[in-house]
Amino acid sequence: MPAAVVLVSGGLDSATVLALAREQGYDAFALSVDYGQRHRAELAAAERVARALGAREHRTVRIDLAAFSGSALTDAAIDVPTGGVTAGVIPVTYVPARNTVFLALALAYAEVRGAEAIFFGANAVDYSGYPDCRPEYLRAFEALAHLATRAGVEGRGLRLVAPIIAMSKAEIVREGARLGIDYAITVSCYQADDTGRACGACDACRLRRAGFEAAGLRDPTRYA
Repeated sequence: MPAAVVLVSGGLDSATVLALAREQGYDAFALSVDYGQRHRAELAAAERVARALGAREHRTVRIDLAAFSGSALTDAAIDVPTGGVTAGVIPVTYVPARNTVFLALALAYAEVRGAEAIFFGANAVDYSGYPDCRPEYLRAFEALAHLATRAGVEGRGLRLVAPIIAMSKAEIVREGARLGIDYAITVSCYQADDTGRACGACDACRLRRAGFEAAGLRDPTRYA
């Protein structure tokens, strides 16, 4: 069975990606990152997701992106915005270089495990405008992976797979329903409380709720 590293945040998108990787026949090695995020309930959700969706192994790596501040997700002094997404404006919930750091960690893990792919839940349709979720960014990182690793030099280049990148949130929710995912175990909120209850007002909550509504499915999210 081929192996893949799957980045699992604990949210709706990454849960769907893990389920898709398993459906495609991959032995999934789930990787989460404790990067100093304020919404730490997502880490417990990531454990639940990895266990429920059949990951062979789940590891959580600790780094400290909060040391640099610059984001509402890592700095309690910066308010999480609740006014919706503004087109063309990168919101303060963007964490500088976060996805580059995450993918670099996944790349190292993939080399160690002999994985042939990294699955990543980037989305460029219903998202908050982050520059490191765009298809051109992912293509550039895949090219870097081929150049920067022993696997790439030896002709065993890793593929970077972003299966939901062109899906709307409603399409992602429908795909998850088809795969039998219990989205009640996931946490997407940028300011979830310690028990995982969502605020219902941040960008992540708005996009998630709109996705369930557009999909015509019940939203199982627990709101504070």
